[in-house]
Amino acid sequence: MTSHLVVASQLIPASVQQVYAIIADYNQGHPHILPKPHFVSLTVEKGGVGAGTEIQFQMRLMGQVRTFRAAVTEPEPGRVLVETDLDTGAATTFTVDPRDDGRHSYVTIATEIKARPGILGKLERWLASRLLHPIYVKELQQLAFVAMQQTR
Repeated sequence: MTSHLVVASQLIPASVQQVYAIIADYNQGHPHILPKPHFVSLTVEKGGVGAGTEIQFQMRLMGQVRTFRAAVTEPEPGRVLVETDLDTGAATTFTVDPRDDGRHSYVTIATEIKARPGILGKLERWLASRLLHPIYVKELQQLAFVAMQQTR
């Protein structure tokens, strides 16, 4: 199997600490950045903030609702948070880097998925990019909105 990466990034006018806190808080922060109607639900099964958290979420993809379970790790606490799908091993990484002397954050959402080789794999990679990239763009816009609301 080959790997495929789907990536979206955005500059957000808020500090790294504030942005990372929203992403890492699966009880209060993270649910507010998930764009509707793509994300149907998010349930915390264990923990709730950062590493050690386990979540179940539902996404509407190509007209069907799919359920996923993921475990959260923090390879670089305060900068990098990873959600790893417990069934497939697909990993979604949130990376938050400071910009403009810490006044802004450059946030990247990247999902690495396994795809088959050949024509089926090419189709899987194309579909993954086509489906996930626009969702991540909306998620980053929502994150910026939530961060700006908190600073008011």
